[in-house]
Amino acid sequence: MILPRLSARRPEAVPNLRPSPGGFRMNVSIPVRGALILIVSILSMALPDRATAVELRIAVASNFVRTAHSLVEMFEQSQGYRPQLVTASTGKHYAQIPNGAPFDVFMAADALRPALLEEAGLTVPGTRFTYALGILVLWSPDPGLISPGEGLPESSRFRFLGLANPDLAPYGYAAREVLTGLGSWKRLQAQLVRGENVSQALQFVHSGAAELGFVAQSQVMQAGGSRWLVPDDSYTPIAQQVVQLSATEPGLAFLDFLRSPAARDLIEAHGYEVP
Repeated sequence: MILPRLSARRPEAVPNLRPSPGGFRMNVSIPVRGALILIVSILSMALPDRATAVELRIAVASNFVRTAHSLVEMFEQSQGYRPQLVTASTGKHYAQIPNGAPFDVFMAADALRPALLEEAGLTVPGTRFTYALGILVLWSPDPGLISPGEGLPESSRFRFLGLANPDLAPYGYAAREVLTGLGSWKRLQAQLVRGENVSQALQFVHSGAAELGFVAQSQVMQAGGSRWLVPDDSYTPIAQQVVQLSATEPGLAFLDFLRSPAARDLIEAHGYEVP
């Protein structure tokens, strides 16, 4: 009898069971292993990574950026959320928010813009409050330019004075109030260098484009040079307010954190007063 001839076709790869000291172990063949790796890779790309995904976008006024970095670091360590800071002048943030800027929290350098957004129905009701009180100083890296007891030097002693744009930035508005009270606002127009925000005003002074400038005390806490701590009755109090823009759990947690003793102590240590 002639037996039927068996096909020489190679059998498909199948898992191989081999005995091991702890029982049977399945060795997955190379084709199967490759398919599993591909599936895992696709799933890992599709699923968000909790450790790296941004869960909270905070629009912060430029004067407060250093303090805000310290606050979000503390908040992230204690709460586990991943915040992202977006820095600009308060006026610029205010213009972007009604146009759909994707912010969850707005940390302004004044009380006016958060209140206006609240009136327009663009905030979470009941979340607006003052988180810091800004302090205005006139500062120069030149140790002999500003006398603390005399205030603003004679205009003949400097070429340019830096300040934030009064129409965009609360610290610029306060600087204009001070100069107006001194009777110097109109007289110094040719010597004023305006930045979009108070951080840019400080850059003017650091770079030498201006010999002195009105800045936030928090920006020059550790700096040398000379300064005049502007009397707080010569400008409208710089009440910096925060408001929640989207009703998210991370946003609410951050506002609760800002009210905590640890956050208030940190804000004071960075050169602000707290209400």
